[in-house]
Amino acid sequence: MSASPSLISGSSLGSSARLKRRKFASNVFAAICAGTTFLALFMLLWLLWGVARDGFGALNWNFLSSMPSIRSAARAGIKPALLGTLWVIGGTILFSVPIGVGAAIFLQEYSEGNRFSRFIQINIANLAGVPSIVYGILGLTMFASFPLLRGTILNASLTLGLLILPIIIISSQEALRAVPSSLRDGSYALGATRWQTISRQVLPVALPGILTGIILAVSRAIGEAAPLLLIGGAGFITFIPHGPLDHFTTLPIQIFQWAEHPKEAFKQLSAAGILVLLFVLLSMNGIAIWLRSKFNKRMS
Repeated sequence: MSASPSLISGSSLGSSARLKRRKFASNVFAAICAGTTFLALFMLLWLLWGVARDGFGALNWNFLSSMPSIRSAARAGIKPALLGTLWVIGGTILFSVPIGVGAAIFLQEYSEGNRFSRFIQINIANLAGVPSIVYGILGLTMFASFPLLRGTILNASLTLGLLILPIIIISSQEALRAVPSSLRDGSYALGATRWQTISRQVLPVALPGILTGIILAVSRAIGEAAPLLLIGGAGFITFIPHGPLDHFTTLPIQIFQWAEHPKEAFKQLSAAGILVLLFVLLSMNGIAIWLRSKFNKRMS
């Protein structure tokens, strides 16, 4: 028994109406997403314009090469904070990158997916969302309890290394997981061992993705002030750090100190310090992006 023409036309009209409602809802959602994106970009550009407007006047060579001052804004500089930031971030990279990439290789290539490895994976994912101040408390408990490490560059590097370690592990695992399994199978078919396959085939292909994760992790670490203040980072020093056991200050700490100063001239120094911090961050990211592009071209 065939359906009547009226029933067929009614069902087609109903499906057409549902399709129109879905298209309308899709367009509304796309418009909301585009609006929020443009709003976020506008706020970001507005903040950057405010910082640049206030900071460019105080940004000069004397500002970069002088010691800080809490009395005279005209003589205040950022040299100890700039070098302290480079020391701390360098130590953080040396500590966290080998451990993070090594842990990702073990979890992705060597673990068998048992309960223990799944338990580790869940905890790493949870640690990636822990507030930075908690890592400051952890660094204060683990490292600052030793008098030799209290308030030193090594203490700060280890604390920030713990902070960005989950990010590096997760991003490195995703990069390793994206490598086609056929590459591993072909290497094993030619008689290569597991380590030879990982080191000579898998890692070179996954390296651009790993570097991307490292860029994101270091970008988070370079702007942290709360955990460093908690472990004893100095707000004001008048000497240059020369080793991992020296006391330090960093650009975020120095910027925070100037920002809360009652004199308006120090607010301009704070904006100039933000510009220096952005330049350091973009420079480090640029180097990492250049390395990633170089490895991409080599693999092509």
